[in-house]
Amino acid sequence: MGDMANSSIEFHPKPQQQREAPHAGGFGCTLAELRSLMELRGAEALQKVQEAYGDVSGLCRRLKTSPTEGLANNANDLEKRRQIYGQNFIPPKQPKTFLQLVWEALQDVTLIILEVAAIVSLGLSFYAPPGEESEAKKQDGAVAMEMQPLKSAEGGETEEREKKKASVPKKEKSVLQGKLTKLAVQIGKAGLVMSAITVIILVLYFVIETFVVDGRVWLAECTPVYVQYFVKFFIIGVTVLVVAVPEGLPLAVTISLAYSVKKMMRDNNLVRHLDACETMGNATAICSDKTGTLTTNRMTVVQSYLGDTHYKEVPAPSTLTPKILDLLVHAISINSAYTTKILPPEKEGALPRQVGNKTECALLGFVLDLKRDFQPVREQIPEDKLHKVYTFNSVRKSMSTVIRMPDGGFRLFSKGASEILLKKCTNILNSNGEPRGFRPRDRDDMVKKIIEPMACDGLRTICIAYRDFPAAQEPDWDNENEVVGDLTCIAVVGIEDPVRPEVPEAIRKCQRAGITVRMVTGDNINTARAIAAKCGIIQPGEDFLCLEGKEFNRRIRNEKGEIEQERLDKVWPKLRVLARSSPTDKHTLVKGIIDSSTGEQRQVVAVTGDGTNDGPALKKADVGFAMGIAGTDVAKEASDIILTDDNFTSIVKAVMWGRNVYDSISKFLQFQLTVNVVAVIVAFTGACITQDSPLKAVQMLWVNLIMDTFASLALATEPPTESLLLRKPYGRDKPLISRTMMKNILGHAVYQLTIIFTLLFVGELFFDIDSGRNAPLHSPPSEHYTIIFNTFVMMQLFNEINARKIHGERNVFHGIFSNPIFCTIVLGTFAIQIVIVQFGGKPFSCCPLSTEQWLWCLFVGVGELVWGQVIATIPTSQLKCLKEAGHGPGKDEMTDEELAEGEEEIDHAERELRRGQILWFRGLNRIQTQMEVVSTFKRSGSFQGAVRRRSSVLSQLHDVTNLSTPTHVILSAANPTSAAGSES
Repeated sequence: MGDMANSSIEFHPKPQQQREAPHAGGFGCTLAELRSLMELRGAEALQKVQEAYGDVSGLCRRLKTSPTEGLANNANDLEKRRQIYGQNFIPPKQPKTFLQLVWEALQDVTLIILEVAAIVSLGLSFYAPPGEESEAKKQDGAVAMEMQPLKSAEGGETEEREKKKASVPKKEKSVLQGKLTKLAVQIGKAGLVMSAITVIILVLYFVIETFVVDGRVWLAECTPVYVQYFVKFFIIGVTVLVVAVPEGLPLAVTISLAYSVKKMMRDNNLVRHLDACETMGNATAICSDKTGTLTTNRMTVVQSYLGDTHYKEVPAPSTLTPKILDLLVHAISINSAYTTKILPPEKEGALPRQVGNKTECALLGFVLDLKRDFQPVREQIPEDKLHKVYTFNSVRKSMSTVIRMPDGGFRLFSKGASEILLKKCTNILNSNGEPRGFRPRDRDDMVKKIIEPMACDGLRTICIAYRDFPAAQEPDWDNENEVVGDLTCIAVVGIEDPVRPEVPEAIRKCQRAGITVRMVTGDNINTARAIAAKCGIIQPGEDFLCLEGKEFNRRIRNEKGEIEQERLDKVWPKLRVLARSSPTDKHTLVKGIIDSSTGEQRQVVAVTGDGTNDGPALKKADVGFAMGIAGTDVAKEASDIILTDDNFTSIVKAVMWGRNVYDSISKFLQFQLTVNVVAVIVAFTGACITQDSPLKAVQMLWVNLIMDTFASLALATEPPTESLLLRKPYGRDKPLISRTMMKNILGHAVYQLTIIFTLLFVGELFFDIDSGRNAPLHSPPSEHYTIIFNTFVMMQLFNEINARKIHGERNVFHGIFSNPIFCTIVLGTFAIQIVIVQFGGKPFSCCPLSTEQWLWCLFVGVGELVWGQVIATIPTSQLKCLKEAGHGPGKDEMTDEELAEGEEEIDHAERELRRGQILWFRGLNRIQTQMEVVSTFKRSGSFQGAVRRRSSVLSQLHDVTNLSTPTHVILSAANPTSAAGSES
């Protein structure tokens, strides 16, 4: 039955077929008929059921099931139903095969250029013209291939994006993804310029030296040799381009996100969409429910109004007349979901367990406190004997149930928001349990003397009422407004839902971190305002707005009832509490904040929700939080993160982890771009001046391992600290590489280049060793170039410690021992470096160094830490020439999918999951590839050009009618408003 909603089969039942005709394997209804029914809604569906089966009970009889008990737990029967109707299961999409993933990875333009160059070079290496064998031997046939994720940050292939452009919602491309995309383009352009200059210089140098200085003539038989030279220059140029790109960035992003996801689970955040982690770090606004999120969601009745008396605690049963007590017990026991129960505590001394709706649990607990039991009442009137049930609705804020009385009449029990339900009451029970008139003036007095004081004590007020219908005048049960009217009030109760003790501090952290917290609740305005004051959402002396849903809509809609963004922009900046709101109001608020252009940058909004109707708001938000305990499956499917403990403090932890992801990526960028700048300049200079690189191929591969795999693992696993909440959100336009980071990158690059070029050109004099420059092709490794390689690695190791701080902090060792992964990687890399230098031999182009030479290499490496302190001393504000990099895309640069309204809010959970799996797979595959290359070099011995491969990262209600009480408040410190509780 999983695909019945997509069926187009029509079913035309015959009215006379009221008798059950056994077909479809003994059942009276075929799969085609059920599919046809599923396509209908509302009155049309009801009519179809009545025409074909008489009523719902008739359909149940055909299907041999019970409307109250469901299917019997009979294995044979269940298997038979599966055979006939299929499983109620949506099969997952088939994942792409390994070959499909490889083919997608091969579509990169840079990789295609590398492949063509490799094939041409390899082909020409097999051809040696007569007398030119020695020239041909210089060409390298061994080509190492390492896949490079050059366009990782773009989130997928261009073709994929074009296909999805019309339907991709805004959250498809996160803030960090946009910045990484722009940064990748900037780096790519810079690398392309450097590679072009390298090729041009090499070609000109060769042509001038060969045909001008040496005076040679281009001979036809020498053409393959000359072509080999040009291909060699081309490969060197493309190698410079590849070296310029931070190829380890996708792995760093993946490791950081995956590590954060795992750790966030311990902090009660179950992440469904990977990019939600870093998006949460940029959040500027949180729209939170109240019940269960800001409060404990363990409700109890603490005040009541019964028989003209206001009880400030649970009354003794003896003080109530039997009639009032009996009506109250029946009204609560019957007019609530039968699945809602109070169960005995699991442990001795613990509180009774509340199962089901918490408000109803509070009322059932009230019955138990009155020394009565709700279960015998339910057994006397089972659920299938209920005549009519009007379930709770977010518009009418009430629930009603009709039962048949022994005399043939009917009795309706109703409960709901007190100020709404009291308007439908025309009578109220007096102290003797007899109805007396309840005029509008009496209602106003009751609101003022009973309900408002309860609300100001932070209580949710619920009215409980009933109405009798004589047997002779059965009403039209479909006309709910007429049925639920002319009620008699039994009681008004005040339900306490205490604020979680940790919430006020969590909200203070949010406010200190530049995040505005708003409460969106279905409760009374006074209760909501009181809870907001207790939580710290509203502060004495602040200028803020507390509105009810009806007033909110009046302010943001024009005369035609249409929402105007300009009107909304006048409301939301000061709005802190939205009470008596519907799910549509929540969606309208979230959309209005996101679409607003009043501020310097777009707001990044997080939203909490637990109900099915919260789905649109959760989808629209940049990050949607669903409640793991109280949340419905629909809400969870629409969310990005599930709060497994339904606690607001878990959202604050998500903010910390999100900011930590962003900083981890920045740390890695600072480290790797320093290495890239140095590597590009060294490769460029070495190719143009010495016609050779001081860093050999396998050595560069090892450096690649250090700066890609190991560095991403070390820097991307830094744990978050409370200090992350002491700054404002970075925002969408904040560059990934700040001016301070740019100062660090260029400053350390200057130090490293100075050391390397000094060692390259005068190092042999300093150490009194033979020069490694212009050595013959197959000469053994030299001490000279081994010292350069070892010094370069030592500088990277100590600069990795510097890279832990990106905001100009001086103490780069702060908290270093709290990250054992970092310490292990640094020490492990150092140990492997010793083995490579001392025992690597020819495969690694190394020869053993003496103790004195090792100490000098370490001394220069430690100098990175000292030089880092020198750089930190230079004020960034004085370096006006420095520019930032990696800005978020501006409004003019936004793509169609980013500007789309996202009206088709589709769920990307499966694609995001697959994307995370693919990222992990490719990270591991990358390590395997690099190890294979090392093995290749151990077996072969010569190497000239490095060709790299790319590993691409895939991408993957009209409810507005509520009571209005606008409140534009400035609390004074001397008289803060207090209150609490309400329905979220």
